[in-house]
Amino acid sequence: MAAMTSTVEDLKNEQVPQCLYWTVDQVVDWIDNLGFPYYKACFATNMINGRKLVTIEAKALPSIGITDFEHIKIIAKSIRDMLNLEEPDWTRSISLPPRNDIGMYVERKSGTGKNIDSLTFNKFLQDFKDAKWRPPLANHCLILPRC
Repeated sequence: MAAMTSTVEDLKNEQVPQCLYWTVDQVVDWIDNLGFPYYKACFATNMINGRKLVTIEAKALPSIGITDFEHIKIIAKSIRDMLNLEEPDWTRSISLPPRNDIGMYVERKSGTGKNIDSLTFNKFLQDFKDAKWRPPLANHCLILPRC
């Protein structure tokens, strides 16, 4: 029941992309409408729904059967645009979070489980406000005592 409530709350929130809650059939329809009807089977066979679509990057498309480089670029960009994900910025400082708030949320929502199913964007912003991004501490300069 909590999962249904969180879905309804997220679908009412304009910041949350609705495609996050698509079924496999809706993803297949989307790829068809994008102009690639011959890739419908690739998405259907691999059971790609809206939450799994979050994890599909350009490098993953060949593993599901999409090998044309121009098609890969178009599909990957369309996924990023739909999910409101930022395009990778290779000049970005490593001290900054890897994604914006919505990007961090859809990445977390791509998982499975009771806690993730009941998570909403508003709850994510509340619960993970300070803990969203903590870069790993480097200890490569740690001086260890001699034995």
